[in-house]
Amino acid sequence: MLSTKDIRQELHGASRISDEVMQYIHEEGLLKIWVPQKYGGLGYRFEEGLKALFGWAQTDGSFGWMLTLCAGANYFSRNVKPEIAELLFTHSETCFGGSGMVGGTAEKIDNSHYLINGSWNFATGAPHLTHFTLNAKMTENGKPILDGNGNEIVRSFIIPKEQAQVIPNWKSMGMKASGTYSFTVENAIVSEEYGFVYDIFFTNDILDSIPFRVFADLTLLVNYLGMASHFIEEAVLIRPEIHFKSFAESVEKHLEKVLQIAGEVENILGDHKDISEGYQNEIHQYGVELVQKLSHQILTVYTQLGIRATDTNSAVYQVFCDYFTAAMHFNFRPSANDLDFSF
Repeated sequence: MLSTKDIRQELHGASRISDEVMQYIHEEGLLKIWVPQKYGGLGYRFEEGLKALFGWAQTDGSFGWMLTLCAGANYFSRNVKPEIAELLFTHSETCFGGSGMVGGTAEKIDNSHYLINGSWNFATGAPHLTHFTLNAKMTENGKPILDGNGNEIVRSFIIPKEQAQVIPNWKSMGMKASGTYSFTVENAIVSEEYGFVYDIFFTNDILDSIPFRVFADLTLLVNYLGMASHFIEEAVLIRPEIHFKSFAESVEKHLEKVLQIAGEVENILGDHKDISEGYQNEIHQYGVELVQKLSHQILTVYTQLGIRATDTNSAVYQVFCDYFTAAMHFNFRPSANDLDFSF
């Protein structure tokens, strides 16, 4: 079993997650925390899974981000028919990943097959995926297929890696080992059985009822908190005379808050009640404000660490770049109306 120190050493300055770390990931089943046990997954509860994600992000930003996004994509095992899920997840190294954007079309060939073409950006873990997930507009005879309200229908599909062309174009300052690449698909024929809809499930579990917005918010928040915790570790090594206790305590307090929310969500759903839109908005706003506070605090500390922290080969620099690259995710970006650039 690899230790935190081992993983950090393997991924320091790396351009991709190493084969040794990937072997560890598969041996421990880390990509299957949200996959039901009946499909060979670990079947974690929501709070339990979030604790794991925090620890992984605390170990290394790219490590945590890749596991969060790919384990999150493996969550779609719940959205496909059981016989397909069982077929896909019998292999211990099954790894889904892809893009949330609508980047292509799915042309209807017959009643059970589609021809997929398009390009998609930001597929985290791309070098390690066995299957790509994608969103495509449904078409027939080259024209959009519309629903009863006249809106274009978008559906999600799962395709094997052999049908996708990976474009290694990740040039960001951080998350360098996360393998967040673009991919294209040309004339891939896919059975409708490998299509799915986000809010239609073939399993019967509380996790199935968690609104996707809440799931996304909380899984990303524990990543930011984990990276902040790692940042504090590295900052202490550079400036031990600075007292970071209050910062560390704040991170711990907010982790407990996120886990408390997860528990409340599961309890509400366990009572066969819905998560109200108001509560979802409350959770999201908490996330927006937390990321703003974390970003401000990390930046403030970083400017006090001195020139050593700017060494591009230093651990604190890598954590700093990883955090602010991840913080660029649109999920918690405040609206333009909330921005104030005066000083």
